[in-house]
Amino acid sequence: MILYTLRRLAGVIGVLIAVAAVTFTIFYVLPSDPAAAACGKACSADRLAAIRSHMGLDEPLWRQFWDFLSGIFTGRTMGSGHYALHCGFPCLGYSYENSEAVWDLLMDRLPVSASLALGAAVLWLALGLSAGVAAALRKDTLTDRVLMVGAVGAASLPVYFTSMMLIYGLIRVAGLLPYPSYVPFTDDPARWASNLLLPWLALAILYAAMYARQSRSSMIETMAEPYIRTARAKGLPRRTVVVKHGLRSGMTPILTLFGMDLGGLLAGAVITESIFGLPGIGRLFYGALSTGDQPVILGVTLLAATFIVVANLAVDLLYAVVDPRVRL
Repeated sequence: MILYTLRRLAGVIGVLIAVAAVTFTIFYVLPSDPAAAACGKACSADRLAAIRSHMGLDEPLWRQFWDFLSGIFTGRTMGSGHYALHCGFPCLGYSYENSEAVWDLLMDRLPVSASLALGAAVLWLALGLSAGVAAALRKDTLTDRVLMVGAVGAASLPVYFTSMMLIYGLIRVAGLLPYPSYVPFTDDPARWASNLLLPWLALAILYAAMYARQSRSSMIETMAEPYIRTARAKGLPRRTVVVKHGLRSGMTPILTLFGMDLGGLLAGAVITESIFGLPGIGRLFYGALSTGDQPVILGVTLLAATFIVVANLAVDLLYAVVDPRVRL
């Protein structure tokens, strides 16, 4: 397991470098000139040249990428002379729009996206697995059909539609919840949860429907295995057979889905954050796309890739915990 983990960590580093190289090349080979955009309309040639030097755009592409990549680990100095600016570790550059460090922008928004993703994940796992297991244990009954029809219906609803219906029903009509706004958990845990409940529900409805269908299929297949029949023949309690032997073995595909979904949401849920006005990474990314803020776009892309590959690595290691047969 140790050698396997080390090999996977080396693969993670390689994937992240490849993602950085592709993203960097795409944005810095585009026809648009970020130096001209930063300089503005009334820009002299000398001023434009100074900005290009400050951004490092007068260097060869490979040199720009090397400076960017090494700056992530050691920091770097951008520009020279009077215009020199030191970017500390980890350096992802500075936003073209407000001249703030990209790393600081990401860290300011990350708690919002992390709160949204983790809270929604708890809900959709609880709802999705419960519905899927219940449907599998009552295969081809009315309960099974009702749960699966509901899952198909929920999965077909766009998240923006579900969000608007929740806002209208629970806030405007019933007045049960406040309109979402982010409150740090350390300031007031109760307000943190109540303000994020609607976004959690909006995401959980969509994801729980998909997890219910997947967990039903996995459980039906697992409960037909010979070792399940053996466990039943030995007289083990139904709860032990279902939870310890059935659900544990059937969790493997669920873990794969969960790693991908949680990793993606940690990097920001653009639609959900925009609808509920949450200042997360998703809204930051959308704003950067609208204005062509390349350092921010590159920083969010790298952060998203990091979350996804690390989540996949964690899932692969959890396989051996959930199903000991994987260790072989």
